Amino acid sequence: MFAKRLLHKVAHNSQNLKQGNLTETDLDLRISVHYGIPSTSSLLAFDPIQRILAIGTLDGRIKVIGGDGIEGLLISPKQLPFKNIEFLQNQGYLVSILNDNDIQVWNLERRCLVCCLQWETNITAFAAIHGSNFMYVGDEYGLMSVIKYNVEEESLLQFPYHVSASTISDVTEFPFLDDQPIVGVLPQPRSSGNRVLIAYQNGLVALWDVIDSRVVFSGGGKDLQLKDEFIEPSGDTNVDSLEHSSKHQLEEKEISALCWASSSGSILAVGYVDGDILFWNTSSSASSKGQQQALSSSKNVVKLQLSSAERRLPVIVLQWSASNKSRNDCDGQLFIYGGDEIGSEEVLTVLTLEWSSGMESVRCVSRTDLTLSGSFADMALVPSAWVTGSNKNADVFVLTSPGELHFYDGVSLSSLTSQEEKKQSISAVEFPAVIPVSDPTITVAKFIKVPLGKNSDISEEINSIMRTGSISSPADGAKWPLTGGVPSQLSTSKNKKTERLYLAGYSDGSVRIWDATLPVLSFVLLLEGQVQSIEVAGSGAPISELDFCFLTLSLAIGNECGLVRIYNLKGCLDGGNFHFVTDSKHEVHSLSQGKEVQCSAVFALATSPVQTLEFVHSGAKLAVGYKCGRVAVVDMSSLSVVFLLNDLSSSNSPVISISWTEMANSHSPSKNSETNTSQPSLNAAREVMFILTKDANINVIDGSNGNSISPRPGNLKKKSIAVSMYVIEGIVSTSKVYNEKQPEESLKDKAIPEGPGPDGSPSGITSDESEHNPLSDPSKNSGENLLDTFVLLCCEDSSRLYSTKSVIQGNNKSIYKVKHAKPCIWTSIFRKDENVQGLVLLFQTGAVEIRSIPDLELVKESSLMSILRWNFKANMNKMMSSSDNGQITLANGCEVAFISVLASENDFRIPESLPCLHDHVLAAAADAAVSHSINQKKKPGTAPGIIGGIVKGLKVGKVDHSVDSTKSPKSTFNQLEGIFLKSQHATSTSYVDHQEAVELNIDDIEIDEPLPLPSSSIDDHKNIKKEKGSERERLFGGGTDDITPRVRTREEIMAKYGKAKDASSAAANAREKLVERKEKLERLGKRTEELQNGAEDFASMANELVKTLENRKWWQI
Repeated sequence: MFAKRLLHKVAHNSQNLKQGNLTETDLDLRISVHYGIPSTSSLLAFDPIQRILAIGTLDGRIKVIGGDGIEGLLISPKQLPFKNIEFLQNQGYLVSILNDNDIQVWNLERRCLVCCLQWETNITAFAAIHGSNFMYVGDEYGLMSVIKYNVEEESLLQFPYHVSASTISDVTEFPFLDDQPIVGVLPQPRSSGNRVLIAYQNGLVALWDVIDSRVVFSGGGKDLQLKDEFIEPSGDTNVDSLEHSSKHQLEEKEISALCWASSSGSILAVGYVDGDILFWNTSSSASSKGQQQALSSSKNVVKLQLSSAERRLPVIVLQWSASNKSRNDCDGQLFIYGGDEIGSEEVLTVLTLEWSSGMESVRCVSRTDLTLSGSFADMALVPSAWVTGSNKNADVFVLTSPGELHFYDGVSLSSLTSQEEKKQSISAVEFPAVIPVSDPTITVAKFIKVPLGKNSDISEEINSIMRTGSISSPADGAKWPLTGGVPSQLSTSKNKKTERLYLAGYSDGSVRIWDATLPVLSFVLLLEGQVQSIEVAGSGAPISELDFCFLTLSLAIGNECGLVRIYNLKGCLDGGNFHFVTDSKHEVHSLSQGKEVQCSAVFALATSPVQTLEFVHSGAKLAVGYKCGRVAVVDMSSLSVVFLLNDLSSSNSPVISISWTEMANSHSPSKNSETNTSQPSLNAAREVMFILTKDANINVIDGSNGNSISPRPGNLKKKSIAVSMYVIEGIVSTSKVYNEKQPEESLKDKAIPEGPGPDGSPSGITSDESEHNPLSDPSKNSGENLLDTFVLLCCEDSSRLYSTKSVIQGNNKSIYKVKHAKPCIWTSIFRKDENVQGLVLLFQTGAVEIRSIPDLELVKESSLMSILRWNFKANMNKMMSSSDNGQITLANGCEVAFISVLASENDFRIPESLPCLHDHVLAAAADAAVSHSINQKKKPGTAPGIIGGIVKGLKVGKVDHSVDSTKSPKSTFNQLEGIFLKSQHATSTSYVDHQEAVELNIDDIEIDEPLPLPSSSIDDHKNIKKEKGSERERLFGGGTDDITPRVRTREEIMAKYGKAKDASSAAANAREKLVERKEKLERLGKRTEELQNGAEDFASMANELVKTLENRKWWQI
């Protein structure tokens, strides 16, 4: 009778199916959340002020990592490798260059691409000028150009200024046979971009002065008297190991890497394809072109070799870090990849170098070889935070393939290089993934949206778990230097409610739970594989299935050994008892009291892997499907087995899916009652189970006793491999069924024909029975779930929509059907406007289709490659999950991604929920510190020039722009921009200054008189005018506006410039000079002492500022 009522109702409603109304405009497949490092990672870039790391890939993606789980993914429209990525430091922009020479600028705050510039030639070198928006670009034809990012217009501007290879060749007298590619451009430190080192592939390096348009240093291309220093692997080499001098021809010595090896830019380290490393002294200068040979003498260049072998690897990477205990600006650590003997172990070599006096005094204190876990990709130095007087050496990031990021602490490296043992080792800190994927390996995932009204209970329990602190995140305790980014406003809200959970099972039997309400996931709980204080065989097996019930806060975990573990976030279900249940026994053990979440029960009903777990809606029962075809139903209140089904499929096909559906079982008053008094009806919810096996058979089972409702399983004519099954409600045209008053005759016409079924049981009901069947009257059973129920079956080769009638009868007649051109391996349905409207299908090729429900019409096509740049891999479908609002989670390699399907879905995109990748407060603090430093150098009593302004000006020779530290960066960059705007080619006026060597004496130093005390704003205006006048007087010899030279008399000239000829006058003048010099020296010493005190005060203040900022979040500042 129960089956007949079901058959009648679905027969009536299947005639009124409405068409799907999902359109392409409703869809917008995009990445909402991304965690982990792509396996195709190849480049690193680091912003030392913002403390964020960028990772470029071979497929056009850029991963940006900050602190506190803040991560972002930028995807280029072009799926091409990056050849360079670099931050515009502390400005919130990242510049990238693709293999097709497309220069891109990314806005980190908005996480978007703001502009592109397609370069016409092949870019071979690139560098941004620190503190500015200017960038140097070198190409394959030896041309260095300049571009600028315009923040206001969000565009890249190309300046007419450029330096050609022929210009450098003519000045350095180094002939180029052909156009030589530029292999490196390095702005000189402390020069504000005024000087840039240009390196050509043929071995020539030239330091170019932009302001003066001249080459101030060049190296390479001449016969050199070099001293070879061979660095022993033990690190015991000292200055005594220098070998005999020998000549080396450098004309064809191809450059492969270079870096500055001093903080002032006085030493340049250059690596070559033959494995040699040369240190060039760029501070050397010659008085004329004829003294070029002096630049190439052994006093200005030193050669270093990591191996004495004849055939060595090219030097691929060179990076230098200053020593924290340096006595000069040259002592430090040199990081080298390459340069060793061909066939040797792949290592990253760290040399500790010390310089005493002169190039010949370089000494290798120690050598450390860091063994890499994979193939080397790139490295990045992480200088200690911008704190004056830091005692910490730079940290190091090392990127290896495929997508592994390791961190070496500077303190550990320093202690390691100071050891005397020849065999040295150091363990790197691995990237602390927010969601671990590979170690241990994730095997199954579940993404669940909390039903409305239940998030308060979930939030309370989650907050309670997190307050106990008994279980910490796996990433806790890792010394990780990335602290950049700003958490979202909602993450700090006290009223935040849990709306989504992400659960992941692992190969070691453990399960981790995260609060996925916001784009930055919060770790909640770690459940180990082993059951507390009780040994259960197989409890550490890989997890195969998960399910969670929000009503009871119960968690079910199934593994490959057939065990099902039950947990409850509120505590044990049975007063602190642990139940161990098999198909033949039921044991109860007492558990020790504790605040942590404990396992309440373990069911060992089969040794076959658990394939599916499904709680009934109320959470009172749990269905378990096994790979062997067995199905078990467990009562959650008594933690006992309700029934076991062993023969669902004749071939013992694995159980793929189980769906619970409730329907009302009403008993209305009898028709033959002689009285009009209706007796109260008894309503009880009947639980129906739809069970799908892998051979595409669907069984309909009574969930209370395990009896079959359908006469035979529904199966397909053609053998198919089932993927998924969904019992869908609410797709009937309600306007036709509920709102139209149909006559009873029409009900009779649409009733199922009478006659016995295939097994002799009745397959329909008469019109008379229909009249008095409570299930046929919607007005009496408005809450009946099976009223509008249909079954969607997805197989590898097709997808079909059935009425419940067809499923119960066991026939294969579908309402809608679509065949797949390629094998389908995963599916998901999603809701829009509270109704199921879409089906997502993932195919073995990585293709993605979205079809409407119920008509299964194709609405949109895409692919994992176009969305995520992923290729489909085996078992990826097991790590996929989805929520009913169109959010899909995937895992691949070391990556985890959340994809949103619906354009209207906004859970992860509201501004308050998304963390910011650029910290404006930190940027402003850093800029203020720099401005304060410049203002300190311009304090009263100090003058511009050497070391903070002791020397005001030199009467002889030109000003050295590279050390003009009192000039504000803004004014310097404005001057540079004026030069870059010149349309003519940059030409060198001279190789170096042709004036003779300048000799300074005390008379050349001018010291300003102390300025008056600070005045009012009115006086300030007067003082500005007076100051302008004094400058004019110094320039033109007077303070008037009249600049016309006047004729002076002979007497005036003699009085001013004439010198006495007698000895007494000369002696008197000498005495006066001595007195003046003594006074100047005293005043100079006093000013120097004041400057030192000021510098110490500033250093202390800067340290305090940084310490305060490090301990505060953005909302506390």
